[in-house]
Amino acid sequence: MGKITHKPFVLYVAEIIYLEIFKIKKDNNTNNVEAFELFIGSEIYKEVSSGKFHDEWLKNLKKNNFIDPSNGKKIPDETIKLLQIQKDSMVKQLIQYPDLYYAKSHFPLEISQRAFNHLWRVCESYELWCKETGQKNLIKLNLI
Repeated sequence: MGKITHKPFVLYVAEIIYLEIFKIKKDNNTNNVEAFELFIGSEIYKEVSSGKFHDEWLKNLKKNNFIDPSNGKKIPDETIKLLQIQKDSMVKQLIQYPDLYYAKSHFPLEISQRAFNHLWRVCESYELWCKETGQKNLIKLNLI
């Protein structure tokens, strides 16, 4: 069985999040935890957590009759449903409350910790896919 190099659609948003967190880590010369914390509040985070990212993506896919631009094949209905579920999950897990990240004790509030944990799992999933498909060069945060 050959290695899978075509990224599943459900990993597109994971890759975008992952690469942005890596960029933040590199640009700020910081560790993974701090990079994740800085990502929470970024423009990409706001787009994903509001559902806008998926809405735009699904709108563009619909304009193209749900044809995958990378290979010209029709995207299965099940995949479109999974993307909608992913959007709903992101909105629920990454819920935004302005200025509520830290309490006076400097520990993250539960809602922020939930967002942090969700982002971490999303990035771990991306790394696992990279590892399983033999694309270890794409692993930059080394979470797994």
